[in-house]
Amino acid sequence: MMRSDGRPLVAHIIHRFAVGGLENGLVNLLNRMDCGAWRHAVIALDTISDEMRGRVLRQDVEYIALEKPPGHLYSLYPRLVRLLRRLAPAVVHTRNLGSLEAVVPAWLAGSAARVHGEHGWDVNDVGGANRKFQLVRRVYRPLVHHYVALSEQIAVYLRERIGVSDSRISTICNGVDTTKFRPRRSDASQRARLPAHLSAAWLVGTVGRLQAIKDQRLLVRAFARAVAADAVAAQRMALVIVGEGPARSELEAEVAASGLRDRVWLAGERPDVAELMGCFDLFCLPSRAEGISNTILEAMACGLPVLASRVGGNPELVEDHLTGRLFASGDAEGLAGLLLEYLRQPAMGERQGAAGRSRVERSFSLDVMVRSYEQMYRAQLHGRGMAGAHLERI
Repeated sequence: MMRSDGRPLVAHIIHRFAVGGLENGLVNLLNRMDCGAWRHAVIALDTISDEMRGRVLRQDVEYIALEKPPGHLYSLYPRLVRLLRRLAPAVVHTRNLGSLEAVVPAWLAGSAARVHGEHGWDVNDVGGANRKFQLVRRVYRPLVHHYVALSEQIAVYLRERIGVSDSRISTICNGVDTTKFRPRRSDASQRARLPAHLSAAWLVGTVGRLQAIKDQRLLVRAFARAVAADAVAAQRMALVIVGEGPARSELEAEVAASGLRDRVWLAGERPDVAELMGCFDLFCLPSRAEGISNTILEAMACGLPVLASRVGGNPELVEDHLTGRLFASGDAEGLAGLLLEYLRQPAMGERQGAAGRSRVERSFSLDVMVRSYEQMYRAQLHGRGMAGAHLERI
């Protein structure tokens, strides 16, 4: 299960290698794990975007896009088995329900260690309540050696709903690049990234894929209520929504219905998210469900106070009244009130933003995340009898 250079290979199997939080976490892992100790392959059941490949800094990663047709993976089992036998990975690491089925060809190929990561929920399984998806996870459970839960809520779900024992679960939260995402003074050159008419505004910002589960429409509704209720907000407040996705047309319609097109900027997908965050005064994540949100961590690393819906892993990140505020998912009225509270009390936001930055530095750095993954991979290889001179060294 190792090539001649002795480095064990980790084969990461995901649904699609495109812009997204899960994929960004994988990029960070590829870039940060010890190049002298580990090799990697990225296998996408669907497609691989050039942009995501370009974010990976190391040159020894192999990329394979299977371009799977809709439906189950069955038809690709033979191809995937042959591929895994050729690669001979020491670890096969699948992520989320979309790639869980790949543990079957990994088992058929004789892969030494099979790890599965659960990152969060989709719109068809808010909070993990979908019983069909629970059954699917239980069916494949015997073929998974070890699980990675990205939040304590997901770890509880794996234990109580899927029947995974504690000894087979590692809880590893996402990490954030605290060098790239850092507090910035919002100077004129930085504000030049904004539309000219928003360059002096007090900015509420959010970042994420435009899809129903992220519920950016709720944020637009709350923003519209805040502006309608307060003359200062109507003069000073603006909203920036960064991201692209299938809900864009619905979001555009919501903005148009609000009559606030001149106060809401749908920025689309951007390569300069860290710099744009430096222009924000407040960050908001209104999701209906979440694992451990990369964007919350990035906002905290930028020294921003964070408003987040009280769902999933958000309460594990945002300390209510200390680094931001939590609100009930779907509560536009309550969120509107919080937006006005932060507009009126800038010192509170600055204090909470500084506390969020300190929390990220202590508990959510990339170094902490990468060390946790390396330790978990090593433990799985040693536990499967792959101890040797090289593994003793890594």
